[in-house]
Amino acid sequence: MAQVKLTAGRVREFQCPADTKQTFLWDSVVPGLGVRATTNAKVFIFQSRLAGKSIRVKIGDVRTWAIDSADPPGARQEGRRLQGLIDKGIDPRIDKQQTVADTARQQAEARRATATVGEAWAAYIEARSHKWSERHLFDHQDLAKPGGEPVKPRGGKKGTKIKAGPLASLMPMKLADLTPATVEAWAAKEAGRRGTRTRLAFSLLRAFVNWCNRNPEYAGLVSPEACGTRIKRETIPKGRAKDDCLQKEQLSAWFKAVRGLSNPVMAAYLQTLLLTGARRNELAGLKWDGVDFRWDSMTIHDKVEGERTLPLTPYIKALLAPLPRRNAWVFSSPKAASGRLEEPRIPHNRALAAAGIEGLTLHGLRRSFGTLSEWVEVPAGVVAQLMGHKPSATAEKHYRRRPLDLLRMWHVKIEAWILEQAGIEQPAEVTTGLQVVKG
Repeated sequence: MAQVKLTAGRVREFQCPADTKQTFLWDSVVPGLGVRATTNAKVFIFQSRLAGKSIRVKIGDVRTWAIDSADPPGARQEGRRLQGLIDKGIDPRIDKQQTVADTARQQAEARRATATVGEAWAAYIEARSHKWSERHLFDHQDLAKPGGEPVKPRGGKKGTKIKAGPLASLMPMKLADLTPATVEAWAAKEAGRRGTRTRLAFSLLRAFVNWCNRNPEYAGLVSPEACGTRIKRETIPKGRAKDDCLQKEQLSAWFKAVRGLSNPVMAAYLQTLLLTGARRNELAGLKWDGVDFRWDSMTIHDKVEGERTLPLTPYIKALLAPLPRRNAWVFSSPKAASGRLEEPRIPHNRALAAAGIEGLTLHGLRRSFGTLSEWVEVPAGVVAQLMGHKPSATAEKHYRRRPLDLLRMWHVKIEAWILEQAGIEQPAEVTTGLQVVKG
């Protein structure tokens, strides 16, 4: 093949004929160095032989590579380097792939070294949230939020701002700095201010650390002992089983106060919560298409089984029938971004104050249903099935599948007894009329 000394002018004037796919111009200074021209591009290449076979390596575009340059190296310097590799029996193509891989690995390691807890936390949520319940996802977001946003006006003081979540202070730090000492200091500080939320935050953080060490992108950056058993035992407040529960003597006052709330949707929600024993978010997520007024049933999302169908008892039916149908949610709220009730705790506390009842939580209403049911001598398995508890015995797991009619028989008895204690008459039948509300 003919060779010429490559110059900037010769390279610039060198063109590929219109009737040819590619053509070459070879350098006389560095054997094997050449320019390959096609109709669209011109690049420096290097061609040689290794183990009896011809190999060709692309160096780069002639517009970005100088012909002869020491710093940065030009095409001739690169050609000599490639020939040096071949003389050592090294395939330049494999060497290039290894170099690219090494560079990518170094860049990835640099990103790993500077990754923050917040970045990894966001990746963790994205990777795992499809397996979580709505509440579990909310907890991950809420406990890590930076805070500082103005509180929505719900009777709070003007100018009040949302507090940062317990995990917020950890989010800006490097993941590699999430050491046992760091977590212990964080836990000691947060536990003194908000023990219950810190306990939940620690639990979520420990699951996050385990995920990081299973994920190739973050593996090895954070110590597996960052959320170790010793820290939990010595620093995290122990959870105490709550026993808040309505006594039968309190039912009359509770119903009177709740029924006196100015928001009929909230009043219906709280009463239904007590009379079904459902979890607060299960019931808040009830949709109109899950309520069957004809066959007296309602279906809610269940964190154990996925969904659970309950009897629509006479009093609950009477509560739901007149509610406004603003959207898909039974317990709707025009003020909430989601369109449904989001914080029933505040009006419930107002009702408790009016009734003179202290310390009853929303979950306490669920506990009350299970406890008050014992007065009617309902089989424990029936109550568990109504409340969505996991079966606790072999017979319940494998041999008890109670039909809705059987559940209804017992559920109506439970409702009737609770209403009797409250001095409320249980309706016999309800004729439903649809109320479509705009806005």
